[in-house]
Amino acid sequence: MDDQRLRPAVGGKEIGYLIEFLQDGVYVTIYPNKGSEVLFELSDVRQTLHDNNVNNYDVIELSKIIREAAGQPRRIADGIDEVPEEVEREGTAEVTAETDAEEPVEETVAGIILDISRDQMVVTVRYDTTQGTKLPTAEDIKAALEEKGVVYGINEEAINEGVKSLTPFVAAEGLQVRHGENARIERKFDLSGKGHPKIDEYDHADYKDMNLFVLAKKGELLAVRIPQTEGKPGKTVFGNDVPARNGRPIPIPQGKNTEVRNDNELYATIDGQIVDSTRKIDIDPHLEIRSSVGPATGNIDFTGGVSIKGNVEDGFIVKATGDVEIGGMVNGAQVEGRNVVIKGGINGQNKGQIKAVEDVQAMFAENASIEAGRDVSIMDAILHSKIRAGNRVYAEEKRGIIIGGSIAAGEEIRCKMVGNAAAVATKMSVGVDPALQKQYTELCRECKEDKARLKQITQMLNTLGKIDVSRLPQQRIDQINALTRSQFPLAGKIKRAEKEITELEEAMNRMNDGKIRVADTIYPGTRISINSIIMNVQSSIRRCLLTVKDDRINIGTY
Repeated sequence: MDDQRLRPAVGGKEIGYLIEFLQDGVYVTIYPNKGSEVLFELSDVRQTLHDNNVNNYDVIELSKIIREAAGQPRRIADGIDEVPEEVEREGTAEVTAETDAEEPVEETVAGIILDISRDQMVVTVRYDTTQGTKLPTAEDIKAALEEKGVVYGINEEAINEGVKSLTPFVAAEGLQVRHGENARIERKFDLSGKGHPKIDEYDHADYKDMNLFVLAKKGELLAVRIPQTEGKPGKTVFGNDVPARNGRPIPIPQGKNTEVRNDNELYATIDGQIVDSTRKIDIDPHLEIRSSVGPATGNIDFTGGVSIKGNVEDGFIVKATGDVEIGGMVNGAQVEGRNVVIKGGINGQNKGQIKAVEDVQAMFAENASIEAGRDVSIMDAILHSKIRAGNRVYAEEKRGIIIGGSIAAGEEIRCKMVGNAAAVATKMSVGVDPALQKQYTELCRECKEDKARLKQITQMLNTLGKIDVSRLPQQRIDQINALTRSQFPLAGKIKRAEKEITELEEAMNRMNDGKIRVADTIYPGTRISINSIIMNVQSSIRRCLLTVKDDRINIGTY
């Protein structure tokens, strides 16, 4: 390349740049600066080009090449400018003398361009290097801002930093407007899991618990309204106010059986399922299932009433604190409620169980277990079932038969026929509330066990009292102390149980008006118990009223 040079190259790595004058043009190489010292500036390169008669080039392109510092030759001009003939005829010494005597050319200040954002919130300063490359002063920038009418949000510190280089910078910022937030409702329940099986701690899905509803208790917080906020106005860089928009209010979604407290809180007023229609949150004390209770629904455990259009399938459970109404059958299932009404029948399969706080009604009962706090009413037949009613058992409509099993009522049993000609064993008991009898039996058993435990503790403590406790290991001493502490609470529990047993005995003794009414026939094989007086039926008895008189069962007319 040396033979192509028109004149010697100027510069080198030691000064940071190299200018080469070749036949096809002028090339500039800018070397990367690995140190912190600034070796040269743009004006130095421009002066060198000027001294070598290179004036026709793109200053912006030269500035870009300097910033990149790629270390590679870059062509910036076509060649060296021609020198006038009169200058060429002068001697070298004379030209040099004249050059030394010339005044230095004053560098032109770069132009100032202000870019103002469309929302008039940001003013960015950039430089026009086509006019010059000398940096303006901070006062120049402020004057340009004032000329444009920028009066608000001027950043003095940013301006002072911005005039140190040709890099664009933000000189002023307005105050951004802050619009108010709309009011919103924050729900304190989650309905997203409805209709999906419950997952246990071992990550197993329980398809008998399908989460068909979400329950709320009386007094439970359902939702909170977060009020709207006011907006804060802004200001543009021209000093103009920007109005703010206030947030919109929203009504609290108060629905049935809910109430508003503290202006912004929604509470449930009853127990029931949460029904959220977005605009309203209701608490429904009644659950309606339009199909059967089975694999599609899972078990039902509801606070309130439940109505089921279909059946309750084998192995499933329906529990409710309110009434339960079933349009079909109950097949080997468990149903509990305040009142239980089964429009079909009960096929217990010797495992199904019906429990009601008050009454139970069904078309028929077969191999079923039924407990009611008040009455049990069976429209057609009771077959091989166990029924316990606090007040009465009715089986008077249609066939009205009771065959097999055991029927117990606190006051009265009414039916058309008991047993059959095959002398199937059938037990009927009135005069003692079965629930009280069950409670009495369990309490007596528990009290007996507690007394045996207390006797054992007392004997152990008496034996240990004869030993020098100080010689025993600490573990044995701790056991003795634990036995001593348990002795007194256990004695108190026994005393309370004995009192309750006495009260139950008195209550059962007052039940002396038990009756059994049979409109047709009582067949042999039937065992009658009225107020603990027992009679085994040896021959058929027709249209009778059984009561107790003079400590014996009296057979009267129906």
